[in-house]
Amino acid sequence: MPRTGRSICRLLRSLMISASLAFVFAGCLKNDIPYPRIQPDFLTMEADGLTKPAEINVNDRMVTLTFGEEVNIKAVDITSYTITEGAQLSKGNFDSPINLADYYICTLSLYQDYDWVIKGIQTIERYFTVENQVGAAIIDVGGRRVKVNVSSRDGGLKNVKVLTMKLGPVNSLTTPALEGETIDLTRPVEVKVVAYGEESIWTIIGEEVKSNVQTLRADAWTNVAWVYGNGIDGADNGVEYRLRGTQEWIKAPAAWVTNTGATFNARLVNLNPDTEYEARTYSGEEYGDEVRFTTGSIVQVPNTSLSSWSKNGSVWQPWGEGETPYWDTGNKGAATLGQSNVIPTNSTSSGTGQAAMLQTKFVGVGVIGKIAAGSVFIGSYLRTDGTNGVLQFGREFTERPTRLRGYFNYKTAPINKASAEYQNLIGEPDTCIVWCALIDSPEPFECRTNPKNKNLFDPSASYVVAYGKMQCGEDVPQYIPFDITLEYTATDRRPRYLLVVASSSKYGDYFTGGDGAVMCLDDLELMYDY
Repeated sequence: MPRTGRSICRLLRSLMISASLAFVFAGCLKNDIPYPRIQPDFLTMEADGLTKPAEINVNDRMVTLTFGEEVNIKAVDITSYTITEGAQLSKGNFDSPINLADYYICTLSLYQDYDWVIKGIQTIERYFTVENQVGAAIIDVGGRRVKVNVSSRDGGLKNVKVLTMKLGPVNSLTTPALEGETIDLTRPVEVKVVAYGEESIWTIIGEEVKSNVQTLRADAWTNVAWVYGNGIDGADNGVEYRLRGTQEWIKAPAAWVTNTGATFNARLVNLNPDTEYEARTYSGEEYGDEVRFTTGSIVQVPNTSLSSWSKNGSVWQPWGEGETPYWDTGNKGAATLGQSNVIPTNSTSSGTGQAAMLQTKFVGVGVIGKIAAGSVFIGSYLRTDGTNGVLQFGREFTERPTRLRGYFNYKTAPINKASAEYQNLIGEPDTCIVWCALIDSPEPFECRTNPKNKNLFDPSASYVVAYGKMQCGEDVPQYIPFDITLEYTATDRRPRYLLVVASSSKYGDYFTGGDGAVMCLDDLELMYDY
């Protein structure tokens, strides 16, 4: 075969092989590589009439907005929001007012779609009071009903004088206007409330009661109990208590009693833990029913002296060798760019044992890095996200302490590194902080500092049962005591988790602080009395 013919044959064979390989690879290289699963989140949200910052729950994908009662919750203006970088709002429209009287569903998209819920909460002050009323009126908002108990004395339900009434938001119109009028509550009375162009009919029902005092309940803590009752407004209302099995009743001092119209409560203190008591209310010369309650236990958490330490490579850990971790630090994150900035120290408040030394440092190489505040907390360091930490705050805890006390000293430093929102603090003295919280959420709190999915603790969040803090922005050369009072949102809520967090820089979560600020923390103790 001529050379030209052989060349053509070789060329044809090459083309056939290439075509075959292309066919094979085309069959093998189909696009079955899955997209990454990254949940896009709302990071911030602002709306007209908010009474506190938006509460963003990334686990439930819910944004809770709390409004004052002057806001028409059916026409809420979302003024601004931010979401995870690269995500988009693919369903929902914030360009016009939205109705938050019900859940508002929207969708964020980043590779996949994720539904989010916008929830509106509005607290409207409602009240209804009459003469000779026993206890507070029961106001059923959903059923638009008001039930009021009236003493059987002085005419009972036939001629009831209305003292105060407010059933709608501010600037609503109620007809007939009953304040100052005498009405017959032997049968239901209806009123019309008009607000934001909509009207609703409310029904007022009266019930005649023979006793002028009722013991409602007792909420028992450890050294403290709260007893609630109904009585006559303006009467001598109070509480008596005793150890179960004893005869003599102890009258709670007037300073322990809080009266709110016809309802009242007493805060009993100096009680014994793990002890059964009895209590009863009184109004004038009458007594309510007796209730029994048992106080809780005094529980201290492990290593509150912060004396137990061990090392994992270069990372200091606030627990001893072989011990179960209870506390943790941000050292695992700081050590990725430098060394541990929470370490044990022999300088203690008592002169024995060890304490925790928390240091704010710039960690990195040259100008590459960030400011890292020293932090110690109840919980665990979960992982490092780039150069950001993901922390789990909280351990299981169901008792109700009243205070956290301990000892600290502090050397402040001028703030020399700050995030964009705290640039105004540059040059100001740094501030240390210790805070304590009790929460009743299903899981411990996950703290994330990465701006893309930031999730920082909010003391005003709905899951917070109690919260208190101590902060200091000046030099404290020697150990001094501190005492944090826990403010409870309700006396009958039982927590699930205890959180204690200390940091050498208050705004360390925002990578804002003074290089060289140092806090020493020692001998923490939960207190259970007032």
